[in-house]
Amino acid sequence: MTEFEAILRLHMTKGIGVKTYQTLVERFGAVTEAFQTSKTELEKLPGIGEKTAISILEESQHADIYREMELAEKSNIRIVPYTSAEYPQHLKNIYDPPLVLYIKGTLAETDVIALAIVGARRCTYYGLSQAERFARQLAQKGFCIISGMARGIDTAAHRGAISSNGRTIAVLGCGLGSMYPKENAALAEEIIQHGALISEFPINTPPDYRNFPPRNRLISGLSLGVVVIESTLKSGSLITAQWALEQGKEVFALPGNIDSVYSRGTNKLIKEGAKLTEDVTDIIQELGPIADTLCPADNESPTNDPRDLLLNSHEKKVFSLLSSAPLYIDEIIQSTNLPSSIVSSTLMILEIKKLVKQLSGKRFVKA
Repeated sequence: MTEFEAILRLHMTKGIGVKTYQTLVERFGAVTEAFQTSKTELEKLPGIGEKTAISILEESQHADIYREMELAEKSNIRIVPYTSAEYPQHLKNIYDPPLVLYIKGTLAETDVIALAIVGARRCTYYGLSQAERFARQLAQKGFCIISGMARGIDTAAHRGAISSNGRTIAVLGCGLGSMYPKENAALAEEIIQHGALISEFPINTPPDYRNFPPRNRLISGLSLGVVVIESTLKSGSLITAQWALEQGKEVFALPGNIDSVYSRGTNKLIKEGAKLTEDVTDIIQELGPIADTLCPADNESPTNDPRDLLLNSHEKKVFSLLSSAPLYIDEIIQSTNLPSSIVSSTLMILEIKKLVKQLSGKRFVKA
């Protein structure tokens, strides 16, 4: 068994994620070695009790990884483990990232400059038109649009990005072999041409309401911020906004009619501190240095390659601190006296420009 096959086997076993994987690698050097040890030895490891040890040694044997790999190959789906260079760096920094991602389409370096646009499945014409407008204008500025390909606001957001020939990524709450909703099959093919479909669920996993809340952590995790267009008080988009806050991301919300049930969620977010958003400039200004990097004046052509641009004042300030000796992000924040959100986004830009490299533990060095 290869290390990739061992990781896939763990991923397809219920209750095992990145933290367990990291514990096994720290102890054995490779996951394949963990399958050769005893239950007693596994139980001694931190965070691994009897139940997890049984899952690793016994339940994981039921995972048909070779069938999964065959399905992936037939459907042109890439199975990307946490250890792969293709695995999005944004997701490695969230709590409990997936051990494996399924990807159909392509990921680009500039996809780290992304915004999520989410909202209610049942929505108004106003919500649909605004979702498409914001997605189109943000994509024109160079942002990748992240959403969940659900009916309503999500669908409008993807269509808006595609209409401007921009980048868009859909994160699904089912396997990539179980397209949902079915009426978006044609849209899914368009998304693949302009970005990618992503899921953490095995290929034939059917849609299930329990899959959508954890799916939402990936939508926010892939993004610099979340824009909520329309939302009821029980909408899943509020869960995405909550994930964004926990991940230290920005939350934006469009104000709506106070008499409309579809505006109660967004109006509640604004009352609780989300950025009231009437135009894309409200978003761009809040994101700080990213505005200087990817958002040209109206009479200029937008760029999708930030490596061609000069450093702005924030980038120069951060870059001047770095050397071959690693610095923790907290040290950079303290030394620059800049807000943590500004430092985080500046470091992302410098990484894209191949000027900075991120090491484990959120440490940074000059590339």
